[in-house]
Amino acid sequence: MSSRGVPSHARAWMVLGANLLCLPAAHAVCSIQSTVAPSFGAYTSSATLPLDAAGSITYRCDAQPQLSTLTLDLSAGGAGSYSPRQLQGPSNNRLNYNLYLDATRLLIWGNGSLGTTRYGPVFPVNAVEVTVPIYGRIPAGQAASAGAYSDTLVITMTF
Repeated sequence: MSSRGVPSHARAWMVLGANLLCLPAAHAVCSIQSTVAPSFGAYTSSATLPLDAAGSITYRCDAQPQLSTLTLDLSAGGAGSYSPRQLQGPSNNRLNYNLYLDATRLLIWGNGSLGTTRYGPVFPVNAVEVTVPIYGRIPAGQAASAGAYSDTLVITMTF
């Protein structure tokens, strides 16, 4: 139980949206094929370890007559901050969380500003689907009311 007398667990998940930015000089056709949002499952306020989850973004580039680089950026989400991002829950309750490019959860995935890192630049391989893992974490010790928590982010692909 939390200190407020409500159950101290919550279910949290992320919703990832895709926003494709096409630059006319790129000469490539790249698209996001699928997204799998990190699903954190049940969070317990009394847990002493953070709650980790993973997801992914899969993209593909076709008809690429000349080499151009590709980057993937993630927005700050509903909180408007990269550190921390926040999951919105019932009665305006929030849980701090973040998304990372690395399994050690040191490189916050953002747009390269404010201490964040972007995916890329990479040279995409023509006609090959590439899956990029997303590593999520909710820090331990946060008070949470029972209910569903979520956030919506925008993925920006530049090539």
